[in-house]
Amino acid sequence: MSKISQQNSTPGVNGISVIHTQAHASGLQQVPQLVPAGPGGGGKAVAPSKQSKKSSPMDRNSDEYRQRRERNNMAVKKSRLKSKQKAQDTLQRVNQLKEENERLEAKIKLLTKELSVLKDLFLEHAHNLADNVQSISTENTTADGDNAGQ
Repeated sequence: MSKISQQNSTPGVNGISVIHTQAHASGLQQVPQLVPAGPGGGGKAVAPSKQSKKSSPMDRNSDEYRQRRERNNMAVKKSRLKSKQKAQDTLQRVNQLKEENERLEAKIKLLTKELSVLKDLFLEHAHNLADNVQSISTENTTADGDNAGQ
């Protein structure tokens, strides 16, 4: 049987306990968890990386704001150009495939005609061959009948 015991650390910044120690039969294991402090759960659990950030509105006249806006505008422009290029590439590929499809359809028509001509030639030849075989067998049977009478 596995015996489990837990030990909670004391609440840290903003009432958050960050590390729980769990004792298993296999040994101790530290598991990072975010747990609100206090029985009432009055505050939200906040990740440590988010605790130091404060969302204060940025001054629109500051250099940092202007730099961020400029970087964002360049990123948007780059994204739109990339999207436009992708659309043009797709359109070009569609046109290439249409041309190839037309070429292949023409080839199918040509090969179908060729097949039809060859099929007709084959059937005509087979019919002539059958007529020749039949006439030869008729000649042989009449010749055999003539030879039998001699």
